[in-house]
Amino acid sequence: MTETPTTPQRTELPPAWNPAEVEAGLYERWVERGYFKADAGSDKPPFTIVLPPPNVNGSLHMGHALNHSIMDALSRRRRMQGYEVLWLPGTDHAGIATQTAVERSLAGEGLSRHDLGREEFVERVWRWREEVGGTILGQMRRLGDGVDWDRLRFTMDEGLSRAVQTIFKKLYDDGLIYRAERIINWCPRCRTALSDIEVDHSDDEGELVSIRYGSGENSIVVATTRAETMLGDTAVAVHPEDERYRHLIGTEVEVPLTGRFVPVVADEHVDPEFGTGAVKVTPAHDPNDFEIGRRHDLPALTVLDGRGVITAHGPFEGLDRFEARPAVVAALREQGRIVAEKRPYTHSVGHCSRCDTVVEPRLSLQWWVKVEPLAREAAAAVRDGRTTIHPPELAKRYFDWVDNLNDWCISRQLWWGHRIPVWYGPNDKVMCVGPDDEPPGEGWTQDEDVLDTWFSSGLWPFSTLGWPTPTSDLAKFYPTSVLSTGYDILFFWVVRMMMFGLYAMDGKQPFDHVYLHGLIRDQHGKKMSKSRGNGIDPLDWMDSYGADATRFTLLRGANPGSDLVVAEEWAAGSRNFTTKLWNATRFALGNGATVDRPVPPRAELTDADRWVLDLLDRLVADVDGHFETFQFAKLSEALYHFTWDEFCDWYLELAKVQLAEGGARAEATQAVLGHVLDVLLRLLHPLTPFVTEALWTTLTGGESLVVADWPRARGDAPDEVAATRIEGVKKLVTEIRRFRADQGLKPAQKVAGKVRGACCADLAEQVPAVRSLTRMTEPGEDWTASASLEVGLPAGAVTVELDLSGAIDVAAERKRLAKDLAAAEKERAQCEGKLGNPAFTDKAPAEVVAKIRARLAAAIADVGRIQARLDALPRS
Repeated sequence: MTETPTTPQRTELPPAWNPAEVEAGLYERWVERGYFKADAGSDKPPFTIVLPPPNVNGSLHMGHALNHSIMDALSRRRRMQGYEVLWLPGTDHAGIATQTAVERSLAGEGLSRHDLGREEFVERVWRWREEVGGTILGQMRRLGDGVDWDRLRFTMDEGLSRAVQTIFKKLYDDGLIYRAERIINWCPRCRTALSDIEVDHSDDEGELVSIRYGSGENSIVVATTRAETMLGDTAVAVHPEDERYRHLIGTEVEVPLTGRFVPVVADEHVDPEFGTGAVKVTPAHDPNDFEIGRRHDLPALTVLDGRGVITAHGPFEGLDRFEARPAVVAALREQGRIVAEKRPYTHSVGHCSRCDTVVEPRLSLQWWVKVEPLAREAAAAVRDGRTTIHPPELAKRYFDWVDNLNDWCISRQLWWGHRIPVWYGPNDKVMCVGPDDEPPGEGWTQDEDVLDTWFSSGLWPFSTLGWPTPTSDLAKFYPTSVLSTGYDILFFWVVRMMMFGLYAMDGKQPFDHVYLHGLIRDQHGKKMSKSRGNGIDPLDWMDSYGADATRFTLLRGANPGSDLVVAEEWAAGSRNFTTKLWNATRFALGNGATVDRPVPPRAELTDADRWVLDLLDRLVADVDGHFETFQFAKLSEALYHFTWDEFCDWYLELAKVQLAEGGARAEATQAVLGHVLDVLLRLLHPLTPFVTEALWTTLTGGESLVVADWPRARGDAPDEVAATRIEGVKKLVTEIRRFRADQGLKPAQKVAGKVRGACCADLAEQVPAVRSLTRMTEPGEDWTASASLEVGLPAGAVTVELDLSGAIDVAAERKRLAKDLAAAEKERAQCEGKLGNPAFTDKAPAEVVAKIRARLAAAIADVGRIQARLDALPRS
């Protein structure tokens, strides 16, 4: 491990690990020393991650904390392995979210964006972005993100704006961008189209109204939750195989209140088993109806404007949609058209994620991307292995999306964002302008709309590296190595980056691997959200437990593709883990642990030394394997188990005995302790960077773990004999400790004892450790065993004899155990009575009977255990 000096300059460790006093200073030291800067001219193999850009107006939430911990762990390990690592940070302009926030601020001043005008409003947003845009970046530093701050990007900075204009024009010129009327999600309050991810669905109470169209034998009944949209109906649809309505197909029925007659059409989209089997068709206000309308060449009548107000329909004109709904129902009821009314009727309703307004499906003239050829290539890149999705079972979800994509609405009726680079001139002329083109002159006006935020963020893997300019960064770091993100934006972001990356970069995939993690849920399994009030602020955890504990808690739950449940007590447990590691290292340093001397040859080591070194080798291999397959929960658990259960609980205790011997044995133990801690701290560093940095630099005198070598296994053949012996010692010590507890001995209480058996010679080297760990003293000449236990070990059974005379109050212990025995026997009798009563077993639910059987089994076990303890007590 080449970066460790031969004569380390160590400092003493404080008695306790205090993250708040250390983390910020350590992080700034890493940044100042340039550890996170990437060199495009390096001959090292590249490893690239581009940070999923958080909203510029956002702050760190648990989802961010999880994903950033994953990306930082991947980046730190690769850097230690000798890769040229670029983890590129940035933020997203978050069109509608940011505009809404600024408009809300203006409203507090009694102003709207229209009072300011477009130019002044956009300048106001830029100023606001300067004021709040750095919040999440500071929080990333607290978490320990090892990003290259010199390459910080923003989706509306000059370089990325150039990329947006370039690809828009390229797509436009290739016939892949067009303008057309289609159904979109519309927010009447924000007055803009919304992407699907900007629509939150909830089960709302409304009403389901059944309405009779036409009259007599040719009438037909339809049901709707949006009665006001019937004013725009242009057909009634039925399934072509539905015998009930076959005679009506091709005829016309009257739409109530309008005087219009519309056709009855046959369409396979209609479910004959749902409701009456007939549906009203409103092509301008429903996406499914729009498709029916296209198939049957139906007119599309718009009856709601952009504010959600009824337009030009007699007495309903000028009414808000929610005022018009009961008015329309009342008018239908007056005409006897209402067949049935069901209220309350719970159904799924979309709401704007920014202002909670009910979203209105609406026919609108918008800009669209023709996705079929792009999606076809995106599917091929995964199918042929250029990009691998982890976990592999989520690849099916990916294909479900890309193989069935509809064209993508990319225009938004906002002022903040990348303005669509299309100009309109005299005589209906249209011109798309690239970044190097001069805008047309007088008489031309630019399109008022801006692009969907996902359009610019879809370019993120290559626009951040300088595209369309052929930069050295682009040559070195594209394709990127890993994309880590939540599975919930697989379609909204991942698929779009795949489409754009393959299109712009001549078939080169934007990333080699896509790792999809789950969502954060609370301890009750509920998805965390502000509206539910169950969100946890990761900054609170960092304040209370430190960044390392926060990261480790999240990574321990990160199974690929699976949601993870978190609770504050688990963060407290992770803090205990960092404390355990700290105390173990302090103990080792205080007892001469060193990296100055090499570990002696295995023949000169004890069983305990060889055992822990073999476990360490296996740990290195396991951690490497789990990293390569993105199994963060498994690698965290492996590190936790080795650190706490094997190293701290067992090896350190065995090492105390070896250190007490002095001489060569103690020196060998000091070298093993130093080596194990050196490797362990390196392995833990990607997950818990701060505490490991403080411990490792003190232990080794090395410069920094950030630039240390990643450990490799020593490669020695495992010593199975040593492992068997140490496992035997662990079992023997555990059983003696359990027996002592059963006999009522205090943990620190010493008693005389002996270990007898044919295999004791095999354990001769371990006897001092067994005695030390079980508080067993050498018996005197007049020693008499008053209690014993037998322990089965791999090499054979051993008998442990103890002198408990005077160690416990036998009478008091008998009295306590007799009380416990009586309670256990009473429980056994009650359970046996119930199970022996046919009136109970024949009538009680199966699960209740099963519980009683389980209680009986537990009671029988308790009776046997307590009786054994009584029998083992010394006779008075």
